[in-house]
Amino acid sequence: MKRLLLSRFPDRFTADFKANKELVKSLVKTSSPKLRNMIVGYVTHLISTAQTKVETEEETPEDKREK
Repeated sequence: MKRLLLSRFPDRFTADFKANKELVKSLVKTSSPKLRNMIVGYVTHLISTAQTKVETEEETPEDKREK
């Protein structure tokens, strides 16, 4: 379910949990807030991880040596 949402709506999700929560609430019809929050948490984690990876790859070799 989580990966399906990301594959269908990749440009609508962000690293913001609250914004993703509202988006999932409108896309997925579930009566369980816990299940919805689990989906949102996982999607937010995937987006955050992907953004961090892109930022790390964009660093120049000089930036990496300074750390």
